[in-house]
Amino acid sequence: MSALTTPFGFASTAGEVVSGIDLTGRRAIVTGASSGIGAETARALGATGAAVTLAVRDVVAGERVAKGITGSTGNQDVRAVYLDLTDPASITAFTAAWQGPLHVLVNNAGVMACPEQYTEQGWERQFATNHLGHFALATGLHGALAADGDARIVVVSSTGHQQSPIVWDDVNFAFRPYDPWLAYGQSKTANVLFAVEATRRWADDNITANALMPGAIYTNLQRHTGGRGSGRVPAELIKTVAQGAATSVLLATSPLLEGIGGRYFVDCNETEIVDRRSGPLHGVARYAVDPAGARRLWDLSQDLIAGAA
Repeated sequence: MSALTTPFGFASTAGEVVSGIDLTGRRAIVTGASSGIGAETARALGATGAAVTLAVRDVVAGERVAKGITGSTGNQDVRAVYLDLTDPASITAFTAAWQGPLHVLVNNAGVMACPEQYTEQGWERQFATNHLGHFALATGLHGALAADGDARIVVVSSTGHQQSPIVWDDVNFAFRPYDPWLAYGQSKTANVLFAVEATRRWADDNITANALMPGAIYTNLQRHTGGRGSGRVPAELIKTVAQGAATSVLLATSPLLEGIGGRYFVDCNETEIVDRRSGPLHGVARYAVDPAGARRLWDLSQDLIAGAA
């Protein structure tokens, strides 16, 4: 299977990616869309004519972004709705309130390298926010995604997944000393594995899911790291927010992705599978696209979510 390539690359912007694309009559959800690349992703989708829901914890900030998107695109069908990905009750309320088909789900929200914290369920916060919350959201919206007949899920992961595979016997750091970067890496590996298994499991519904590395972008995601992420990325590889949202928007909208799922993209193109860390920001670890690991994670996630109900 050859890697999928597109006309776009590192410097492409979200606006360039959606130029000429019309999604009028289609509906999209973007989590974490009150700032950063989530807001830019929502803006680009709004520019296509799609009805866009910003699923956010800070509704005031989300409404401000939604109003800005309407003002810049003329799209009146943009709204902000409360969603807390660490709260199963919030996710249930959100999915229960959704009516009608859903065409695009962008799992964008996330936390990075935060101090050791746990949810009420005892889940490590990064794993809970970055993976489990999105898992519950997607499975809760499965009927709406299946109703479309050609829905897409976009999962924002990170090259940080190369920091750690899933540590099956200690996902929540019950025994290991907590390390914020290992926790982040594990959660980002989970993002990729989710895309692999969702595509396989929901193939009969024509739902596809792809994961991506947006690039190194200075946003609120870096609030726990002094505003500069890991600090190991060369200055020439830092992207603007518009560039950082491009790969998400490509996976959500491009005709080139029709029927394509279970893959991992960097700079708007599918990247290579690697067996050890290589150059900065590229490559997907083999363990992150392993079908057996993807099935195992799905089963684990189902059990954890069911236990919280």
